[in-house]
Amino acid sequence: MNERTVLVVAHGSREATGNVETAEFVARWRQMRPQWRIELCFIEHAEILLDEGLDRAAEGAREVVVVPLILNAAGHVKMELPEAIERARARHPQVHFVARRHLGMGAELFPLIQQRLQEALRELDVPDPATTGVILLGRGSSDPGGNAELAKMARWVFEANDHELVDLAFTGITWPRLETVVARQVKLGMMQIAIVPVYLFTGVLIERIGAQVERLRRQYPAVAFALARHFGFDERLVALLESRVTNGEREGMLECDGCKYRAAAAHEHAHAHHHG
Repeated sequence: MNERTVLVVAHGSREATGNVETAEFVARWRQMRPQWRIELCFIEHAEILLDEGLDRAAEGAREVVVVPLILNAAGHVKMELPEAIERARARHPQVHFVARRHLGMGAELFPLIQQRLQEALRELDVPDPATTGVILLGRGSSDPGGNAELAKMARWVFEANDHELVDLAFTGITWPRLETVVARQVKLGMMQIAIVPVYLFTGVLIERIGAQVERLRRQYPAVAFALARHFGFDERLVALLESRVTNGEREGMLECDGCKYRAAAAHEHAHAHHHG
């Protein structure tokens, strides 16, 4: 019997390439940790969803460590995942299920955002930061806390660089949207704009962002745009996941796992979202 299974929980994408890229990420992690049993499931838009993933992870294991491969804690992480874990605990009383925190947007991920920004600036031939706007572009959530995490990253980018304008925009659910922020930055005199998607993997929304940037290039022919790539596989992400697995007790539980907010909201939970 395996002492422990690590179950990676990803969002899932309607675009098959997004789920393939996620699976490749987990496969590379397995190669780095052959002594670990690492499984993968998705919250939606995939073949293996939460309940089946938890059941597979529980087979032959004494403990299942659930690690969300998700940047922001919104409805999926705060509501659906803890509920699925509770169902799994009822189905597998002999297995100890523990839930770790999502990736979040903290000091561990900031260097990756900075790297993507610097790559975009090199594409623009390293222009004057005084006339180069930066836009961090996130998924957008009905949960203010999730949106606030991106706002924190935008402030950190401002503090660490010399750009006069560092803004945030969202692809859905909340505001402002990319086109609005670009119009504002152009009006304020930005001659170059670097757009940094804060996304783990490709998917419908990454494709949509690419199409939006192409339209913006046609709309503002005098402005140079650089679109950074999404995160994809990066050993810093793996290191953060491994920290969640090994130091999880110190880092805390899954967001709202067992908290009063989730219990009180369970009967009225309804969140709108776009899927990537």
